[in-house]
Amino acid sequence: MLLYLKLWYLQSVPQFNVLTYITFRTFMAVFTGFILSLIVYPYFIAYLKRIKMEQAIRTDGPQAHLAKAGTPAMGGVIILLSVLVNIFLWTDFLKNFWIQSMTLLIVLFGLIGYLDDWLKVSKRNPQGLASRWKFLMQVVFATAFMLLLYYHKGFEPTLVVPIFKSLTFDIGWWYIPFGVLVIVGTSNGLNFTDGMDGLAIVPTMISMLLLAIIVYLVGHAAFANYLHMPLVRGAGELAIIGGATIGAALAFLWFNSYPASIFMGDTGALSLGAMIGAFTVVTKTELLSLIFNGLFVVEVLSVILQVAFFKTTGRRIFRMAPIHHHFELGGNATEPKLIVRFWILSILLALLSIATIKVR
Repeated sequence: MLLYLKLWYLQSVPQFNVLTYITFRTFMAVFTGFILSLIVYPYFIAYLKRIKMEQAIRTDGPQAHLAKAGTPAMGGVIILLSVLVNIFLWTDFLKNFWIQSMTLLIVLFGLIGYLDDWLKVSKRNPQGLASRWKFLMQVVFATAFMLLLYYHKGFEPTLVVPIFKSLTFDIGWWYIPFGVLVIVGTSNGLNFTDGMDGLAIVPTMISMLLLAIIVYLVGHAAFANYLHMPLVRGAGELAIIGGATIGAALAFLWFNSYPASIFMGDTGALSLGAMIGAFTVVTKTELLSLIFNGLFVVEVLSVILQVAFFKTTGRRIFRMAPIHHHFELGGNATEPKLIVRFWILSILLALLSIATIKVR
């Protein structure tokens, strides 16, 4: 909206030319997202406590988590709303296809998460929405997003191999189910990671920071050409959504750090995970995301392996899945120390991903 305000009413004021720069609007989205969320969260937490919208704790999980009963859930609602407000304020929403499609995906996955959260807290049932229905809705919404991308003029269904300068594969319509797998997989990976105070939100910010930089580069012809990256015209505007997400996530961490005053819930986890997955599809970093989203990948794989092995043999590979609970039940480190160690691993994986870009 502010961009259009500049174009319509403030053309005679040179200082407002900064509104045309994606970098400026991205930085402003970070600060706006942080300040708005930081102001709203105390009131939101108090409201959730008043209406008893509290997280239901699994009785079969780590016993230390039982003390967290009564902590308000659905903190991801504020992250999602803050991102949407910043999209309205700072992006070229009315004309930019990438912003429009990404906003649609965020809202749809946020609705899945909100329904799941509402069932959990209103029915005091840790299971929430049945897994089969949740998964089906994710696949349907991710497929709709991929169809929009696939039939968008100029979009190329190519798979880019990291490190190599020009090694790509045109996989045609197979790109649609492949993209669905990436989006749904990342969404669930982040959701599985969200099991300790602050554990998921910092890797989310790290991945989003890297993707915000990459999406700006692939949207800029000179940078994309210099770095041998695919040019995706108009996609640079998505960096603003990345900035807004980082700002809102920082404010959430303010209240979610150990011991948490509020939990993210599926509203935040599913929508943020879908957003990260969609960013990787747009920037053609699906294979590279196996590195910088490595924590999410390991978490979701640990669940798949645990379930498959248990159904086959009746035994478990891990003490408990997702894998962060395996280490937690091992008793070798406290929850805060485990959380920080996972953060460190996420930082190292992001740095390794940057190195592969430079190698190209």
